[in-house]
Amino acid sequence: LCDAPYELAQHERIARDAGIPEEDIARVAAGPDAPGWDDFDAALLRAADELHEAARISDATWATLAERYDEQQLIEVCMVVGQYHLVSFTLNSLGVEIEG
Repeated sequence: LCDAPYELAQHERIARDAGIPEEDIARVAAGPDAPGWDDFDAALLRAADELHEAARISDATWATLAERYDEQQLIEVCMVVGQYHLVSFTLNSLGVEIEG
């Protein structure tokens, strides 16, 4: 969402190294409404989208996440998304190139 090619390339590599299937990695770009996500994974993707677009997680998405996460973890979702926005802004502004 931040158009940060370095971050995307790094996270795709990390996902592959962690054994995440290629179809899951590719499906992230299709977003939370793409077929194949379970409700919780879709809610995590939706939370990132909502924070990016509206600077807040909707009540419905929050409620879905709260079924699995405690209060500290819910706060961390917001913080992690914000942290990666900061990283993306910085890497994009510095012109950091994808490692070969």
